[in-house]
Amino acid sequence: MVTGSWTIRSGSYAAAVDAVGASLRRLTLGGRDLVVPYREGAVRPLFRGAIVAPWPNRVVDGRYRFEGRDYQLPLTEPDRGHALHGLVNWVRWEAVASGVDHVYLHHDLVPQDGYPFALALDVEYVLSGDGLTARLTALNTGTHDAPYGCCPHPYLVAGAGRVDDWLLTVPATTVLDTRERLIPTTLRPVAELGLGFDRRRVGPISADNAFTGLRRSPDGAASVRVEAAAGTGVEISWGTWASWVQVHTADRPEPENDRVGLAIEPMSCPPDAFNSGADLVVLAPGQEHMAKWTIRGW
Repeated sequence: MVTGSWTIRSGSYAAAVDAVGASLRRLTLGGRDLVVPYREGAVRPLFRGAIVAPWPNRVVDGRYRFEGRDYQLPLTEPDRGHALHGLVNWVRWEAVASGVDHVYLHHDLVPQDGYPFALALDVEYVLSGDGLTARLTALNTGTHDAPYGCCPHPYLVAGAGRVDDWLLTVPATTVLDTRERLIPTTLRPVAELGLGFDRRRVGPISADNAFTGLRRSPDGAASVRVEAAAGTGVEISWGTWASWVQVHTADRPEPENDRVGLAIEPMSCPPDAFNSGADLVVLAPGQEHMAKWTIRGW
């Protein structure tokens, strides 16, 4: 079953998923965008809605050491000189099942220079009255342990206006400071960097930081909420698989992309985890990792 895009619906929700990057191209509630969309057939702008694996965010200089061996990844963020957002966001995934309210996609990541590990990746998108739920599963199909991390990459849209106009809630106590080239340095309280968001208007603040120390509900869920003045909003929630969330105000030189949505990326590990080892998943042969998140609007 091979096409380029699938549209699914449930109640007032509708979504479009593209094969390239298994990307969430559009998500609407009653016709209102909940994520920044892009046109079917277009080259996806930036990383909108892409599935990111086998690492989220950056590997600094594309170099890392794992189990006594040194590796060099392709530098896919040339302006900063890093390996950015994994290896599957520009590959074409194959749909293995689809229906009115769901689509399931698969990709086999083959061993390659810089990442000589075999993974079978499956992502499920399911719409219901509670919004869009996605589940990403990674299975180590090789014969060696594999370093692994992942995240989704939606740009959330609260309603009318732009990022500056919206209220943002990020339930985090600490944030990873960065220096030149967005290289992570130290964890600091959110207040020290002026990045505490508790239904706070974003205004002119520019952020591209990883937050942690997440406050969670009794069932272990964490949520980031974005609200517009008119009372509309959107929320992404996830479970204990992600102890980190990247918040990016989408500052871009292109007017059509600049601050039109908030990139909210629940991450299994922080930037450069292939080097720091912080919250890095190591998949043994035959072992799986599962990540699940939900986006809903109101």
